[in-house]
Amino acid sequence: MPLSLLQRLRPADAGMLLMALAMFLIPMMDASAKYLSQWLSAVQIVAARFALQSLFIAMILIGQRRLQSWPGHGGWLCASGVSIALAIVALVEGLHHMPLANAIAIFFIEPLLLMLLSAWLLKEHISRDRYLAVLAGLAGALIVIRPNWSTYGWVVLLPALAALGYAIHFISIRHLAGQVDGLSLQFWNGLIATLVALLLLGSGLFSDWSLISWQPMAWTQAGWLVLMGALSALTYMLINAAFKRTEAGVLAPFQYLEIIGATTLGYLVFGDLPDALTWLGTALILMSGLYVVRHGRQHPAGSNNVKQLDV
Repeated sequence: MPLSLLQRLRPADAGMLLMALAMFLIPMMDASAKYLSQWLSAVQIVAARFALQSLFIAMILIGQRRLQSWPGHGGWLCASGVSIALAIVALVEGLHHMPLANAIAIFFIEPLLLMLLSAWLLKEHISRDRYLAVLAGLAGALIVIRPNWSTYGWVVLLPALAALGYAIHFISIRHLAGQVDGLSLQFWNGLIATLVALLLLGSGLFSDWSLISWQPMAWTQAGWLVLMGALSALTYMLINAAFKRTEAGVLAPFQYLEIIGATTLGYLVFGDLPDALTWLGTALILMSGLYVVRHGRQHPAGSNNVKQLDV
């Protein structure tokens, strides 16, 4: 994106444009992971993605002389890195078995789970209306899951587990926001996630479980992995830049553009189009999530303002 264009826009408008672009890049990573899962294990894909993502971010930070040494807060950083690694493994494995749009629709119960965890673990006040919105969103997820269960089996729960992992990730980094530079935090998160994935791959040497196995790869597959790492690093940079220009409450609804991108790519690349029940469940998830975000803007103690670190 030309820098001159951003400079001509108001900061809030520039932030929204950057966030929208980031949300359209994320489905490209998901589609790439789904494509690669035909040959490579989920853990192998995740290890490569986080390793390359951390490498690209480190190169940028070193070039800008912004890379911070280990910032302390080891417990929270480790919790963040471990939870995001396991979340992406669950999501990639779910994408391997399910249509892209269906998996992403289920995954988007994450803001609702984040709100619940914030209430239970951080003792944040949640109104009755927001609890009702969460119930509506979870009902939407069940509507998406039910017809998919008969086709794909238990793997339809993997995007929901990924959503839970992401929510735990955000609870962890909430304690680090403002104490560590955003991109440096993502570098350390990515490095920890890489180590987790490599440990899982190492354990795969003593197991026949395909999820954690190492599979030989061709140069074309390696190229796709490099592309995923670059896209991931670019997305983090865009989100980081967006939140330097615009308030979190304004940007949070833009995350739902990801569902539009996932549906479009799922159809164009894999020929998948959600059925009527999936559309209905997705609509419920979207409406409940947007209500929670809107309410969170009016009551800043809510949980959705940590989305600035999401990818």
